[in-house]
Amino acid sequence: MATKQRKTSTRAAEQGEATGRSATPRPLDDTDRAIIAALMADARTSVRTLAERLHISRANAYARLDRLLEQGAITGFTAQIDPVRVGLGTTAYVSINMEQNTWRAVSGELQRLPFVDSVALLASEFDALVLVHAPDNTTLRTLVLDRIQAIKGVTATRTWLAFEEIRGPGPDWAALPTGK
Repeated sequence: MATKQRKTSTRAAEQGEATGRSATPRPLDDTDRAIIAALMADARTSVRTLAERLHISRANAYARLDRLLEQGAITGFTAQIDPVRVGLGTTAYVSINMEQNTWRAVSGELQRLPFVDSVALLASEFDALVLVHAPDNTTLRTLVLDRIQAIKGVTATRTWLAFEEIRGPGPDWAALPTGK
């Protein structure tokens, strides 16, 4: 799935470059937002069901979904998991300090490491924050000390164990401006 996501985003960017047009997607309207909200609630929702719920034709639903994928607004479809129930009982945040101008190289390496959930570039006392879900503390230790600290450009790390994670509801799609 991750490969398909990258190909979709890359394809949209390449099309923008090839045509000389900006790869910037057009603003989302209320129907686009409703499609995204429905898919975030249940990524298995069929196009037929989307069309029925939103009172649009299936052809319109397919066209909008294709456009949202091509523009990179939707980057893929996934299942939400409970890390503990799938054997990833250790959660940690790892802050990283890095040498100047190494973000792209370091983030590229971090993206390829097992157990790395997300990587964020920050404007803070440290340069990046990595969310990790690992099977146990030993695996976390190996990941941080042997893999992350070995990345060229990483100058320091700091690790915080998370005792519990609580997810919020995510974006309120109805409250976002429509771009009209």
